[in-house]
Amino acid sequence: MAEFLEIHPQNPQTRLIQQAVNIIRNGGVIVYPTDASYALGAQIGDKQAMDTIRRIRRLDDNHNFTLLCNDLSQVSTFTKMGNDAHRLIKNLTPGPFTFLLDATREVPRRLQHPKKKTIGVRITDNNIARALLEQLGEPLLTTTMILPGQDEAMADPYDIRQKLDRELDLIIDGGIIDYKPTTVIACIDNVIEIVRQGIGHAPMLEN
Repeated sequence: MAEFLEIHPQNPQTRLIQQAVNIIRNGGVIVYPTDASYALGAQIGDKQAMDTIRRIRRLDDNHNFTLLCNDLSQVSTFTKMGNDAHRLIKNLTPGPFTFLLDATREVPRRLQHPKKKTIGVRITDNNIARALLEQLGEPLLTTTMILPGQDEAMADPYDIRQKLDRELDLIIDGGIIDYKPTTVIACIDNVIEIVRQGIGHAPMLEN
């Protein structure tokens, strides 16, 4: 059964954040809040945890996983980021954007898109997620908490608990978060383009 932690959305309690980070480090799969929705998270290098996430969401090999990063220096460790992409990401983050970039060797191959060798990156401005990353000291492997057959992420942590209690190790309750898709921007081969318009606005790219 999953642990259930109520963490304050504005002032996350350090003790509870540390508890959550210990679960991640021990191979746990968690549900946590972001600025766009609830998401599934796990440690980057943990294959078993990634397999659990794939099973929960029934993801195929072509799914673009995302790394939730704390800052630009983490993004530059895990992706090949040109000057234009660096400037754009600096301007738009933290916020509800996902950037698709070529992965570096730091990203385990199984997390990369099998054909394109890309990885998604996010820098969220959700306080709970940022506190987790601060304590963890590395990005979090993540994907939106959308169940198979659904179009939207689950908004209520109590509903998530009811559905997935036996499959998760931890659910962080940061209040109700209505699903708002991130804007996805591809920054590949020196071409920068919006591939999905969500709630994030990038005026410099919009026609």
